[in-house]
Amino acid sequence: MKRLVLLSAAFAALVLPVAASAHPLGNFTVNRFSRIEVAGSRIYVRYVLDLAEIPTFQAGKIDAHVYALRIARGAQLTLNGRRMQLVPTETALAHPAGAGGLKTTRFEAVLRGPMLASRSEIEYRDTNYADRIGWKEVLVGSAPSRSHELRAYPKDLLSSPLSVTTVRTSLTPGEGPGIAPHVTRGTGLRAPDRVADSGFASLVGRDQLGFWVIVASLGAALFWGMAHALSPGHGKTIVTAYLVGQRGTPRHAALLGLVVTATHTVGVFALGAVTLLLSRIIVPDQLYPWLNLVSGVLVVLIGASVLRARLRHRRAHAHGHHHHDHDLSRRSIVAVGVSGGLLPCPSALVVLLAAISLHRVAFGMLLVVAFSVGLALTITGIGLAAVLARGAFRRLSFGGRVVSLLPTVSALVIVAAGLVMTLHALPKVG
Repeated sequence: MKRLVLLSAAFAALVLPVAASAHPLGNFTVNRFSRIEVAGSRIYVRYVLDLAEIPTFQAGKIDAHVYALRIARGAQLTLNGRRMQLVPTETALAHPAGAGGLKTTRFEAVLRGPMLASRSEIEYRDTNYADRIGWKEVLVGSAPSRSHELRAYPKDLLSSPLSVTTVRTSLTPGEGPGIAPHVTRGTGLRAPDRVADSGFASLVGRDQLGFWVIVASLGAALFWGMAHALSPGHGKTIVTAYLVGQRGTPRHAALLGLVVTATHTVGVFALGAVTLLLSRIIVPDQLYPWLNLVSGVLVVLIGASVLRARLRHRRAHAHGHHHHDHDLSRRSIVAVGVSGGLLPCPSALVVLLAAISLHRVAFGMLLVVAFSVGLALTITGIGLAAVLARGAFRRLSFGGRVVSLLPTVSALVIVAAGLVMTLHALPKVG
């Protein structure tokens, strides 16, 4: 009884949110800010870089001077049509805490530009990290920053962050104060905007890993996986429509859950391997639109196959040919399960990377598996509910024609869902 009480208390403590932080724009983002200023007769660029957890993990140990030189090469300034060199004069680096015990990065640099002899036309273009998602902001002079120079991102723009990398303007000597800009020091550098860490990502960073803490952590990971499956995505509509349209059974729903678990787990491990080994060749966050596209196309093919089978069945029935229903093909069940688990959860990837950095690889892998099982349990439960609801609906006396149309309608729902997923992914892939 005492052990049960201790386990319950540990589980409650693990499930409840802990005092940790995560990047508000997501674990993959690379966020950039530039401010072009004139001090006396000289142009300066104040540059700020805010890396979320996964880019920071990929970067490893950061040499501030080397990073400043790299930033200066990507910050392109032209004066009256001529490319000018920017030279780093001051840098500052901090690593605020992020999700799962991982660090984030805030890097600031002051880049010195050319002297102005008279009113001049300038163009500034930030080409650093051009292939990475995140906040991009460029300002001139004392114009207010919408992100407070990457310290507090507007909550209404988190899903569609600002994307400004170029500015053209005219500058005059003596426009600004005669004092050159400086980087931030102290707590102002170490405390940028962060949000509460998810309960799942915080599990891997627990100080003590006794037996009961590990058991409770796996239970909490299962819980967070189940909760995550209720968020948009993961093929809940597709699984439901498929099982209804194909006269699925509880056994089919369970098999779908098993495939979702395996697919999501393998996907997280594969993305972790890409992050560790191939990040210089393949940018991990750029894989997500492709995975979305593959899922969408797969769902369209599944829906088209189901629709063709239902129309063929209806034509045969209309001509007096009666066929017995056959079990669902395992190939189609696997395809539906893969579409539901193909997109790895970023929090699961954070847990895996945090486990690697803390030398808790086995524990991190177990947490990812438990999370995937929770994800599959929710999807399986929804599938079972659909199967039982279909059976109850068929027993209603008034629903003869409606019930006969359900398989065809469900196939159309699958096709429509797949088309929406595909159309949503295409612009991001492009």
